[in-house]
Amino acid sequence: MTLLELLHLLRKKWYLVVVFPLVFAGATAIYCWGFMSNDYTSDASLYVLNKTDEQSSNITSSDTTASQQLANDIAVMAQSNRVIDATAQSLGMSTLKGYDIKVTSATTNRVITLSVTGKKPEAVAQIANELAKQTADTAVEVMELKAVNIVDAAQVPNAPSGPNRIMYTAVAFLAGLFFAVALIVLLDLIDTTVKSPEEAEELLGLPVLGRMPALKGKGN
Repeated sequence: MTLLELLHLLRKKWYLVVVFPLVFAGATAIYCWGFMSNDYTSDASLYVLNKTDEQSSNITSSDTTASQQLANDIAVMAQSNRVIDATAQSLGMSTLKGYDIKVTSATTNRVITLSVTGKKPEAVAQIANELAKQTADTAVEVMELKAVNIVDAAQVPNAPSGPNRIMYTAVAFLAGLFFAVALIVLLDLIDTTVKSPEEAEELLGLPVLGRMPALKGKGN
C-alpha cells in the first residue's frame, strides 16, 4: 500500500480518525482528573564535609574527586535498609512503603538531594527531613566524616508534582490515532470486494470492455 492509497483510505473513513482519538483521550482524561490522586514531592539537600577539608587550605583535583565519591557513597547509603528503617522508626511508622524515595548526587559538587514523593504533602516533608537527618548521622558514624550538614530542609509542597495528566491524555490521543489507522488498514485488507475496473483487470486478467453507470433512485 502506497502513501497515496493510505491517505485515500483515511479520507474515506475520516470519522474513525476523529472518533477514536477523541474517545481514547476523553476516557483517559476522565480517569486522570476524576480518579487519580495527586502526588506531592519534597526535597532536602545535604553537604558532605570531609575531615581533610580542615587540614589543607589548598584543595586539589584529587581531593575534589574523593569528596564527590564520598557523596556518591552517601547517596547509596541513604537508600539502605538501615537508614530507611531508622527513618520509619523515628517517625513512628512501621514502613515507608507507599513513598517514593529518590536520591541524587551531583557530579561536580558534594551536594546530595533527597526527594520523597507521596500522597500527603505534610508527610513527604517530614519523611524527607528525617531521612536527611538519619543519612547524615549514619554517614558520620560509618564513614568517619567530619559532618554531613543539611543545607536545605524539606518544605511542605504547596502544589502537586504529579501525575502528569496532560501527558497521559496526549499519549492516549496518539494511541487512538494509531488504532484508527491500523483498523482502517485492516478493514481494507480483509475487504475482498472489487472497487475499480483496474482491480477487476488485475484479478481476472481480462480487459474491461464496458462500464455500467450507477443509476440514481427515483426521486433523486
